[in-house]
Parts: sequence; C-alpha cells; structure tokens
Amino acid sequence: MPHGSAHSPPQEEQNTMSERITTPYGATSTAAEVIAGVDLTGKRALVTGAAGGLGYETARALSSAGAEVTIAARNLDAATRAAQEIQTGTGTPVHAARLDLADLDSVREFVAGWSGPLHILVNNAGVMATPEQRTVDGHELQFATNHLGHFALAVGLHGALAAAGGARVVVLSSVGHVNGPVRFDDYDFTTGPYDPWLAYAQSKTANILFAIEAAKRWAEDGITVNALNPGRIWGTNLGRHIDTPPQSFDPKGSTGVSEKNVEQGAATSVLLAASPVVEGVTGRYFEDCQEAEPFTPGVRRGVAEYALDAHNARRLWDLSIELTRAGD
Repeated sequence: MPHGSAHSPPQEEQNTMSERITTPYGATSTAAEVIAGVDLTGKRALVTGAAGGLGYETARALSSAGAEVTIAARNLDAATRAAQEIQTGTGTPVHAARLDLADLDSVREFVAGWSGPLHILVNNAGVMATPEQRTVDGHELQFATNHLGHFALAVGLHGALAAAGGARVVVLSSVGHVNGPVRFDDYDFTTGPYDPWLAYAQSKTANILFAIEAAKRWAEDGITVNALNPGRIWGTNLGRHIDTPPQSFDPKGSTGVSEKNVEQGAATSVLLAASPVVEGVTGRYFEDCQEAEPFTPGVRRGVAEYALDAHNARRLWDLSIELTRAGD
C-alpha cells in the first residue's frame, strides 16, 4: 500500500508533508475483524498491561493469529491468569512476566531476562489522572509509567527488535495529549502545582514524540514505530481514579469523541501491530484505524502539532536517556 509520495521528503518533514494513511477499517471495527486472515505464526509479541482491558484484547487477537505472546504486567498473578485464559482459547503459547513500568530497576530486570528476537512490542499499559505520587526513582507517576518506563523498555529491547527483521512498535497515546505538551522545564511538577490532567496530557504527548523519534532512529533496523489514540473506553482499569473527565479536560460542547467497547478500542493497536495494510508505515499517529488529521480546537480528536514536532521529539529522547540511563 502506498504511504507517501514517490519522492518522499526528509524524515523530519514527513509527519506534516506526506500523504495521510487510510485503511479499510474504522471506528467500529474490532480487533477480531482487523486480525482476520493475518498469520503471525513464528512471531513473538510483547504487550504491556495486558492482564485486562485493551491490552488483554490486543494480546488475545495477536495470539489468535498464531503469535507467541508475552503478557507483561505489574501483577504477575493477574498476568498469569490472563495468559492461561488466552492460551486456552487460542491454543497458542502465551507467557506471563512481571514488569513494573514505574520502577526502572524492574524494567532493567525484564530487559535483561529477555532473549531472542521480538517482532511486536505494544506499549499498552498506562495510568490516568492519578493523585500526585512519586516513583521509587523520584519521578511523577504518570510521566514515569506512561512514558519513561516504556521508553526504557523499548530502548532496552532495541537489539531484540532489530534482530526480528521488520519489527513493529505500537505506542498507546490518547486524545488527551491535546491538553498539553511536554513540560520540559517542570516535567515532574516539582516547581509548579500538580494537575493530574496536565500530567496525563504530558505523558500522552510524550508517547507520540517517542514514536516520532524512534521511527527516525530505528528506520535502518527495519523497525516501524507508530502511536495511536484507542478512543474513549470506559470500564477499564485506566479510569479507576475518575468518574468523568472535568470540563477543563473535556470542554463542554466538544465533538468528535470516539466512544468504543474494548473490542473496538483494541482494533487500532492490532492494526498497527499486525496488519499488512500498514506494512512499512512509521512515525505516524492513528485513531479509528486511520492516520489522524491535525487537531482542531473544539473537536475531540486529531493530533496536536507540538506532538509531531521533530525538535521536541529529539529533546525528549535526550532527556529520557538522561533520566532512565537506557542503553547503558
């Protein structure tokens, strides 16, 4: 499938200049529909936070196509139960492993224990609008869990991804990223007052910026990296700290919110992880199984310009290396 003009512009410019990707799928497509006919036999996949919710459905879909899936979660017992359930249903080996993304030592331990190639990495786990908390490493919890932990994981597994040949990295962001950029001068909320929704927005912007920079750095390794907004899916553990978003996060009168069930919410993740429709596509942000349009104020969808900014992406990468010591 074409994913840009025949004479593509330099990588840094592609996110704003190249042809927008479209697919046959949409907002109501399910993970099962997207994975239908795809054969992942011989592929190894890792899905974080897959003990339930979107991650579970993503892992189940990949397993149903023959992938050997590892479910990585903070609660090993829950991950083990999920792995057993999925394996029983699909007949394909599913493994469970402990991974606490808020603890960089746990990430390093997981990376050290991984052996062999990794064909699919889905950075799915996340927290949202948590009360102010610091991790054992001293970082604000949402930035640490949603971005820094996944950054350290992906960079740590870079060799395994490169060894797979044609590996795919999928990063779950959110439409919430449009509420704020990365606060480079106070990313841990140590000098200004803590706002749980601004902290969430920052972490989700960071997810997209990671995809933009990793796509550029890892292109020669054949690794594609894309970010996505799964839509609004209530009833998963992600929303356990809230009932409804405040008006400051979801302004009254906003349109375009894509509300879905879990099966529909996992569809874009599965598309980017496994579908031949997006083979070779990298450094993009998707929603509803399509590449997103630019964000328009008042419309609760699209991608903010600052989340695609090449300078921001490089700056965040350098900061993240400094904070995580990933790759050391």
